[in-house]
Amino acid sequence: MSERSSMQLTDNCGAEIIARFLKERGIKRIFSLCGGHIMPIWMSVDREKIEIIDVRDERAAVHMAQAHAEVTGEIGVALVTAGPGLTNAITGIANADVSRASVLILSGTPPIPQMGRGALQDLDHVQLVRPITRYARTVFDPAMIPKFLDDAISSALGDGSEPGPAYLDFPTDVLRARVPSAMQMQEYFKPRSRRVFQPSRCDVASAVDMLWEAKRPVFISGRGARAAAKELLALLERLDAVHLDTGESRGVVPDDHPSTVASMRGAVMSSADVIVTVGRRLDFQLAFGSPAIFKDARFLRISDCALEIRDNRRGDVELFGTISESLGALVRHAGDRKSSVDQEWIGFIKSKHREKADAFVQRIASAPNGADGAIHPNRLLSELQNHIDQRSIVAIDGGDFLSFARVAISASMVLDPGPFGCIGVGVPYGVAASLARPDATVFVVTGDGSFGFNAIEVDTAVRHGAKVVIVVANNSAWQIEVDDQRKTYGKIVGTKLQNVDYAAMARAFGMYAQRVTRVEELAASFARALANRPALIDVVITTDAESSDSKSGLAWVPNLQPLAAWDDAEFEWRYPTRS
Repeated sequence: MSERSSMQLTDNCGAEIIARFLKERGIKRIFSLCGGHIMPIWMSVDREKIEIIDVRDERAAVHMAQAHAEVTGEIGVALVTAGPGLTNAITGIANADVSRASVLILSGTPPIPQMGRGALQDLDHVQLVRPITRYARTVFDPAMIPKFLDDAISSALGDGSEPGPAYLDFPTDVLRARVPSAMQMQEYFKPRSRRVFQPSRCDVASAVDMLWEAKRPVFISGRGARAAAKELLALLERLDAVHLDTGESRGVVPDDHPSTVASMRGAVMSSADVIVTVGRRLDFQLAFGSPAIFKDARFLRISDCALEIRDNRRGDVELFGTISESLGALVRHAGDRKSSVDQEWIGFIKSKHREKADAFVQRIASAPNGADGAIHPNRLLSELQNHIDQRSIVAIDGGDFLSFARVAISASMVLDPGPFGCIGVGVPYGVAASLARPDATVFVVTGDGSFGFNAIEVDTAVRHGAKVVIVVANNSAWQIEVDDQRKTYGKIVGTKLQNVDYAAMARAFGMYAQRVTRVEELAASFARALANRPALIDVVITTDAESSDSKSGLAWVPNLQPLAAWDDAEFEWRYPTRS
């Protein structure tokens, strides 16, 4: 037998068992870039008829796996090769970690006899990824493959803990070795239902007292609320409370729902007497829950993850349980009890929100061109909104442009860079979302700088028929840094980009594409793009427009809080005698 023929895969080898495990766990699609150390898994996955979305960079593979998880509620799977394949993927893994996304990353290593001897792409992957995963292990014994795969998926899904990425790698000789039949126990391959657990009855009773006595209750939802939309809406309506979302759960409470008061975010955060976090960390987007911002508010923390009920601020009451069960228990326990919400306050907040929201829609629809004659980003987004329906998914991406898109775009599902601020996710997110939901219209709305990180994935979109529409807001700059440098340092250094025709680049990969320089061209351009998906529209926008993030101080990173106004308030609260 030749050395080459001895490398052929056999029935019940490690790679075949991995592929069969994924198949039986319901995995229909993985995201990957091929490589020698993972080729046994690659070929076995193909033999099991699991679709392989072959990408151009491993970071994009992990981003796509994350978007798949976000859109479907299932686990997303990325397969990356050894050494630089894994190091390329690390940004995607870190983003999934901070976003608490259920992603399984599989990789390979050199054969065991070559480890530690200077083998090709020999690197201790596990030591690199352990701080940014829920589970990380190299599988040295082929007999343990089913058990460790089961452990990894359970960890990624947050079975009893916080969800997030899980990582396994396999020496290539382990992938080719036989897994004993006795160790292929069906208990490992069997799909598992998500665990449902109830909050304490005592805590539910305390939470009901707290909520039904509140005058100005405000709900803030996050990642954990995605599977509890029905229960959250029922509680909001039963209590007549208001709701804020900071991006993690856009679409769970529709933007036109009576409880939505996004335009009054600052006012409700400072005037609330009870803040309810629903599957949401109190991170930088919520001023870390500081009393300097939330004043005298009491906190009710609701989550199925222990970290989300005790980070930064402990709750006066904490409900630890499956979030849908916790929210439903509150409504049931309250019975016919009458809400104590201050109707004058809530009426004022809702009416002012509607007034400000309506005025904003009108204002962005008529935003004038800049002094350079280029399109205002708000005008671009206003026109785009006309083509977004209730089945649309929108991935928004960028630094400065993200600030405009975050408030201007309304859709049933919005994906964004998340709390890690990981720009460059837009195109991978859009490709994966389009493949997962071919019935939906998927838009990627991205700044030109962030587009550049994964622009090559337009090739992936074309090859795999991902019917996505990519809209690039092109001002040839890292604009939020340009504004910061101009104001803070009086000099622009290394933040300008070329005036690139990204439509020409997309056409080179076989994608329908247009370059738009005039407002009057936008409507027809969007219509043509939708009729010729996948498509890209490169829109030249003005550099004159200043985003809210630029004005707020987010770019220059204040010391105590992320925003300048919050930073001032925090300083005065911490050091009252020095202010």
